Amino acid sequence: MTSPEPPEHVRSTFGLRGIEPVPLGMSRDGGWRCGDVVLSPVADHARAAWSAKVRETLVVDGLRLARPVRGTDGRYVVSGWRADTFVEGNPEPRHDEVVSVSLRLHAATAQLERPRFLSQPPSAPWVDVDVFVAADRAAWESVPLRSLGPTVREYATSSDTEQSLALLVRLATLRKPVETPPQLVHGDLFGTVLFSGPMAPGLADITPYWRPAPWAAGVAVVDAVSWGGADEGLLERWDDLPEWPQMLLRAVMFRLAVHALHPRSTAEVLPGLQRTADLVRLML
Repeated sequence: MTSPEPPEHVRSTFGLRGIEPVPLGMSRDGGWRCGDVVLSPVADHARAAWSAKVRETLVVDGLRLARPVRGTDGRYVVSGWRADTFVEGNPEPRHDEVVSVSLRLHAATAQLERPRFLSQPPSAPWVDVDVFVAADRAAWESVPLRSLGPTVREYATSSDTEQSLALLVRLATLRKPVETPPQLVHGDLFGTVLFSGPMAPGLADITPYWRPAPWAAGVAVVDAVSWGGADEGLLERWDDLPEWPQMLLRAVMFRLAVHALHPRSTAEVLPGLQRTADLVRLML
């Protein structure tokens, strides 16, 4: 599965006229490679432009970061497409290295200001971005998904919604206040860090959230243990991170909420999350 081919006028605006695009597949967000540039469809203009502006100058030790390619008129986004330099590599099950990338990346993003769009609630009609906004809030608000009101089940679409929501509510009772301050983090590291032999890891985009840095590492660990074949010891190997068990707890809650709300969720996802939730509860 891949996205539609980028139109000729988009390629032209990014200075790629006459270059035949090659599909990279959904592992690269449905992007198309045109020489040394990747054109990717944009789900949210504000987030795409923000990411491009940040990646234009951000320097992270030991990380190859895709740089934006501006259009001939200076724009980061043209007709729903963005352009970035191609970063060689593919996702690999090098889970501890992904967590290490998280720590280095978030040391560099700690000084970034909170984008205005991160304070905005989901708005109808929902798109994918709104699902993740609502799920993120569910992990932190006093009553999970309360911000959606009494009609929360109108948004919940998975075949095992009731199980997901029930586990989410139970986990919420185990939360304790955390003191680690929020900052700008990349909340989708699992499957997006690119490896190529001995080269430094690569990253093609930043998915922004305003949460404590250990939470972002926790999401990567929860994903890896739930679906990525990571050993259970990964949960404990990083327990020197601030308030680690509580960060893992909120990471599991976040993924449960995504599972309940996302229209493309499948029943195969929940068992892995349930197992990880049980492991995290033992750490509390």
